[in-house]
Amino acid sequence: MSLIKPSGRKGPVSSKAGGRRNGNDRTYACPLPLTFLYPPPSPARSLFGLLGISLTKVETPQCHGVFDPATLSVWVTDKRDSTILWRRGFFGKGDLSRSEPSWLARQVNARKAAAANRLTAEEMTAKRRTERKQFKLDRARAIAAVAAEAEALFAAEGRVVVPALSGPSIPSAATWRPVPAEPSDIPTPPQDAPGPPEEEEEPPEDVEHLQLTLPEAFFLLWNLNCLTVEDPHTNTLLTVQQIWLAFQTAHLAPSLCFSPNPTQSPQLQFDNPFLINYVVYHHYRALGWVIRGGIKFCVDFMLYKRGPVFNHAEFSVVVCPVYEDPADAETSGIALHHATPFSWAWLSTMNRVNTQVYKTLVLAYVTIPARSRLSSVVLDSPACLQYYSVREVTVRRFIPARMRD
Repeated sequence: MSLIKPSGRKGPVSSKAGGRRNGNDRTYACPLPLTFLYPPPSPARSLFGLLGISLTKVETPQCHGVFDPATLSVWVTDKRDSTILWRRGFFGKGDLSRSEPSWLARQVNARKAAAANRLTAEEMTAKRRTERKQFKLDRARAIAAVAAEAEALFAAEGRVVVPALSGPSIPSAATWRPVPAEPSDIPTPPQDAPGPPEEEEEPPEDVEHLQLTLPEAFFLLWNLNCLTVEDPHTNTLLTVQQIWLAFQTAHLAPSLCFSPNPTQSPQLQFDNPFLINYVVYHHYRALGWVIRGGIKFCVDFMLYKRGPVFNHAEFSVVVCPVYEDPADAETSGIALHHATPFSWAWLSTMNRVNTQVYKTLVLAYVTIPARSRLSSVVLDSPACLQYYSVREVTVRRFIPARMRD
């Protein structure tokens, strides 16, 4: 039986996991790791409410992570902390998973599927992709054979025959069937032959950890105060000041990190990639968007209304740094991504990729303050973020077939 089915989708898919919607609403009810505890209704609560005083308590979880400069990320290894950060705001991703840290659950399901002699979801997907590739090859061969037959008729009889792209000899998604595998020459043991005694397998050990990007980690520890970061070398907790400098230093080249005086901070710059990415991340998180990485669609970030388990991303964001003083770009030792203007070919390609998956492309221009206006001392604290600004430009691709009305 073929897994290839003709696509009947006529428009964008707005929701995901419709059958699990109610369960997702309960599991992912909190948009942030913070939870609010409301007191029961009482006359005192009403009185304080009239005076503008709230009795609501804010519960802040304390999660722990380890800074890894090599991967420019913070590792959260505790299972409880990983679950909290993912289910309350969709922070981070599993290092062995596409998004949610589900490696252990997939391993357990794979063992159950092997015991029941059935395919897992990942194996079904791989099989479907293999069949689709084979279907395209078979269709291309059939079309080439029809074209060769038409050319032979023209050469022999002088008749002009237009090669057909559909028909009994051209496979389609509705009629194509995969070729069954040939039987192997290796003899199979008889079914009644007793095999070796089966040993009970030990449950797999969870070796996956949650990986937070540096903007995600700093947003959690600076704005929400629900994350502590450990130094991997000394195994001591870092202060906010130390983390702020460490995240910037991790993006610098070794030559830029060198300082003649060990007591001085490294040579920080206003165009540090961590600062620029964090400005954009903080901007959209503060507006209520769930922001995720967008490398799959050739962009920097993806914006979700509620999260990846509820809806597909509606917007894709490309971060475009802009120097307030163009002379700073020439003297800077950092080669910023997308700092130079896009070529029309690259912009059209990127926009077309996102248009085909029903996402609106947003260019987020981050203005980098001029070094002639500010001293580099302001980079020693997060207060320097007030000098950055974000401007957004929405790019839409004109498609005549869709935009006639």
